[in-house]
Amino acid sequence: MALNARSVLQLSRSSVGRRFSTSASARSALKERLAQLIPKEIENVKAARIEHGKKSFGPVTVDQLYGGMRGLPALIWEGSVLDADEGIRFRGLTIPECQELLPKAPGGNEPLPEALFWLLVTGEVPTQEQVTDLSKDWAARAEIPSFVEEILDRCPPTLHPMSQFSLAVTALNHNSAFAAAYQKGIKKADYWEPTFEDTMDLIAKLPNIAGRIYRNVYGKGKVPAIDVNKDYSANLSTLLGFGDNEAFVELMRLYITIHSDHEGGNVSAHTGKLVGSALSDPFLAFAASLNGLAGPLHGLANQEVLLWLTKMADAIGVDATDEQVKQYAWDTLKSGKVVPGYGHAVLRKTDPRYTAQREFALKHLPEDKMFKLVGQIYNIVPNILLEAGKAKNPWPNVDAHSGVLLTHYGMKEMNFYTVLFGVSRAFGVGAALIWDRALGAPLERPKSYSTESIKKMFAGKSA
Repeated sequence: MALNARSVLQLSRSSVGRRFSTSASARSALKERLAQLIPKEIENVKAARIEHGKKSFGPVTVDQLYGGMRGLPALIWEGSVLDADEGIRFRGLTIPECQELLPKAPGGNEPLPEALFWLLVTGEVPTQEQVTDLSKDWAARAEIPSFVEEILDRCPPTLHPMSQFSLAVTALNHNSAFAAAYQKGIKKADYWEPTFEDTMDLIAKLPNIAGRIYRNVYGKGKVPAIDVNKDYSANLSTLLGFGDNEAFVELMRLYITIHSDHEGGNVSAHTGKLVGSALSDPFLAFAASLNGLAGPLHGLANQEVLLWLTKMADAIGVDATDEQVKQYAWDTLKSGKVVPGYGHAVLRKTDPRYTAQREFALKHLPEDKMFKLVGQIYNIVPNILLEAGKAKNPWPNVDAHSGVLLTHYGMKEMNFYTVLFGVSRAFGVGAALIWDRALGAPLERPKSYSTESIKKMFAGKSA
């Protein structure tokens, strides 16, 4: 009997459901720990709502509505909190604390992203054994379906890597454990389990997707196999063609860790939460996150920074005087453009993620000409921005540094940089989606207003 497309999809999802049931019977250590934590956290949230649910959480101004909801308290996001003066904390830990406390690879100095994911999901610092098990679990899940490989191989190299990335992640929805379980009528209390499986599959498959895009677009040859005995960042580096350079591998460990999460209100994080609230599976939700991350005001900013730096180096040289750098910065502002990589929607100090990358550079590439230029700009541009009145926060953010590090190790294809950012951001978005399903987070539906309704609301009222 011939099968139509619907029948094929139902068979596919049925097989995914069987695979989920099998894997659920042999839970990983992380999943087992999460199952223990969820009932306690449900009670914790209930208690918080009973005690504080009717309390006001601050006024909302009309300017906030027109200004992109800037600073508007509207979300619960457990993985990280961003303090305007202190910077990001992952489950209460600063970046330096994560660098000190989280397990590392043998002989390495930077935290393993696997450890950061464990922390984001559980709120606990994992053991070395737990991290090693997670590395192996992800390596075992890393293979991508052949049809996804074909989709990527058929993309023209002129299609932006982020568009290809989003296409591939969307296509992974074909094998979604959550979609299959929901179709079968899974209980709401159990939503978190297939969401966990999808999130683990998603994160595990991203290095293969990123490696295939990089090699296809830039003519780097065939994608090598995942090594089940290597950690996530080592495998990612190998798939990109940089696995023999241990310093680059260390950079990937740091890069993924510090880019993984940055509260829930940024575009990529909030988009994933919003789309996930419709019970779209983690693949669909994260593909939406990637489309937001691809914007020049968000993840594409690291590419914009390197373009500006490259143009500056071409115009005044990498050994430019302070006066030349000052003039170039002023010329940028006077032309109606911004100095990319400086300022942040929340932070009012130097981004700790910038500082972590600067410390890495001081250790591994202190004589690099472009790194020295970045340091020179750091000493000059904030005062110019203050003088020009262009920024409440004149200090550098994470994007001001990452491109120079990648370029130093030979990854000069700046169109690809946001893909690496995307690989990292899956950790935070994925952890949040798991908890949203565990806690029964509802569909997001904020209230909107027209300009006319705002006018009528305040008609006749004094300021």
